[in-house]
Amino acid sequence: MTDVNNQTAVPDTRTRLDCIPGTLCDARLWSRLAPLLGNNIDLRHIPLHEARTRGQMRQMIASHSAGQAHLLGFSLGAYLAIEHALAHPQRVKSLTLIANSAMGLPPAEIAARERIVAMLERNSYAGITRQRLRELLHPSHLDDIAITGLIRQMGLDLGKDVLLAQFITTIARPDLMDRLPELDFPVLIVGAEDDKLVNPGDLRAMAARLPQATVHMIADNCGHMVPLEAPGVLADALLAFLAAGTPARTVGAETQFQR
Repeated sequence: MTDVNNQTAVPDTRTRLDCIPGTLCDARLWSRLAPLLGNNIDLRHIPLHEARTRGQMRQMIASHSAGQAHLLGFSLGAYLAIEHALAHPQRVKSLTLIANSAMGLPPAEIAARERIVAMLERNSYAGITRQRLRELLHPSHLDDIAITGLIRQMGLDLGKDVLLAQFITTIARPDLMDRLPELDFPVLIVGAEDDKLVNPGDLRAMAARLPQATVHMIADNCGHMVPLEAPGVLADALLAFLAAGTPARTVGAETQFQR
């Protein structure tokens, strides 16, 4: 008979990956990515939608991420991941930034969000519009119900209060480009050439300022929603990045993926 009280616990050798979603997204954002990462990655979702203020968002990331974290952020989540890493560099082992610019939101996107906020404050929320989907997705995915249906359902489930809180509290995003050289640990940047919301040139400019950066640009059939539109490409890039550990000094190395 085995004495269960004397059994030695088997250590978890998986790599933990703490993931911060974007605006109006929850754990379903990773639903296409997670199965492709294999058994050696322990993907943890940070429930950003539960926060209602910028301070609560920062606290959510700090309390839900590991003490020595491999931190991944998408869109808004990537900007907040940079803020967290700048505030707590000793707590970050590596940083993966997807579809986000450290320069903050461009003027056109700020204006669009201000219009949406004004409209939502007067009206009920009916979900993500077809026009917004055109901004989020590559044209080749606009009729893919598996993607559009998931995005729309996340929006309906999270609802008006979450959207307003996330828009209002994060519309002001200071330009963090000058502080990127402080992040002296491995950083993976993933973006799409056809992203209508984020300028691909911003991602390359970020990589040039980071001491240990690798940038992967997706050349075909991908817009802003990288985890849903190109999960295979993202998984390949992530697994290679995490397996490599700390590079000697990879400044601005770039690979273009076509899939």
